[in-house]
Amino acid sequence: MLKHKHLKLDQKKITRAKKLLGAKTERETIEMALDQVLSEEPIVAAMRRAGGVGGFEDPWK
Repeated sequence: MLKHKHLKLDQKKITRAKKLLGAKTERETIEMALDQVLSEEPIVAAMRRAGGVGGFEDPWK
């Protein structure tokens, strides 16, 4: 499902991410970045369950 969004985003970050990800468009850049974050969900969930053992700081809070 696609929804139209109007967002104020840091252009420098988008430009850097676009280059790093090899994306062709800004939309593709954002989609790829979101896919990357979501692919790490099991890792973040495991760290949260571990309760921050070993000095882990939750980057998503």
